[in-house]
Amino acid sequence: MQAVTTVGLDIAKSVFQVHGVDGAGQVVIRRQLKRRYVLAFFQKLPPCLVGIEACASSHHWSRELKALGHTVKLMPPAYVKPYVKRQKNDATDAEAICEAVTRANMRFVATKTPEQQSGLTLHRTRHLFIRQQTAVINVIRAHLAEFGIVAPVGRKGVEALLDVVANPTDTRVPAIARACLAALGAQLCRLKEQILEFDRMIIAWHRSHEASKRLDAIPGVGPILATALVASVADPKAFRSGRSFSAWIGLVYSKQGDRYLRSLFMAGALAVIRYAKIHGSRHRPWLTALLARRPTKIAAIALANKIARMVWAMMARGERYKEPVALAA
Repeated sequence: MQAVTTVGLDIAKSVFQVHGVDGAGQVVIRRQLKRRYVLAFFQKLPPCLVGIEACASSHHWSRELKALGHTVKLMPPAYVKPYVKRQKNDATDAEAICEAVTRANMRFVATKTPEQQSGLTLHRTRHLFIRQQTAVINVIRAHLAEFGIVAPVGRKGVEALLDVVANPTDTRVPAIARACLAALGAQLCRLKEQILEFDRMIIAWHRSHEASKRLDAIPGVGPILATALVASVADPKAFRSGRSFSAWIGLVYSKQGDRYLRSLFMAGALAVIRYAKIHGSRHRPWLTALLARRPTKIAAIALANKIARMVWAMMARGERYKEPVALAA
């Protein structure tokens, strides 16, 4: 036990797998641990390097093991996969993690704080409720369309459909269908109330964070995107450049990355373009030229990429937003 220098820990819900080696790379420990024995096991080990795949509960275990004096490094599972040998199982996964964590060119994930994870929980819950709201609206429209009742797209159209459901004198909707649609309408109202409450919580969280308020000054970045970035990016200096940060988000042709952040960046870029089309974009000549030769969606991707690079620079250097010379003129 005294000779262990590096440990690969494959975490799970109940049974964890440990693979430990000494300074020469010889296997010293290979065993399973039940969840309740994990901390007691690492308390007996001298401080060592512990590798864990970045996943749902990895940040919690990283904080716990760091508190015991160990050096913990989280790695994206995709970067660990090449080190997995045949007959994939927990033991080979732990061995692969132990091997990968010692590589000089390995990329690591910074450990998030409980506050950052709380912010992500807030965003993910809000996003889930928004998807549920969309699903309920689509169901209401689909059911009423079966009775020949349709309405224009948008909030007013849904309200018109719910007025039909609430009108007992409208004979187009049978009683049983009306009861079902009324229940869906009540659920939709509850979802809207909860989403508004989450919006208030996000605004309050935004106002209490200096970094979030600094990012909010960038055109195309509002409180929603600013708080999502502060919660998602534990260490902006882990990215070599703004280009790497933009690629991590997924603002590239492959679209690999964080889908939620990418959608927020695209929404912000489209808002900037929409404002420019209404009020003019003479202060942003590069955007004017881009819109002249490219479709709106292509221009939005380029603008979102530019915004992401500005975000990285401000987060990594602790700077405030400075208007370009052409914009300030």
